[in-house]
Amino acid sequence: MRLSFYGWLWRLLPGPVAVKALLALVLFAAVLWALFTWVFPELAPLMPFNDITVGEE
Repeated sequence: MRLSFYGWLWRLLPGPVAVKALLALVLFAAVLWALFTWVFPELAPLMPFNDITVGEE
């Protein structure tokens, strides 16, 4: 049996299809907002593209 997270989430959301779609969109926007607010700023110093060495000799 193959389980899908998105199928589980869709069945969990209440209401008809239009309400489920709106709630899924709001949930997606909230996750993106949380990522850009807290997660990505915490990971930015650890990324290798911040180590600029051009011009240093």
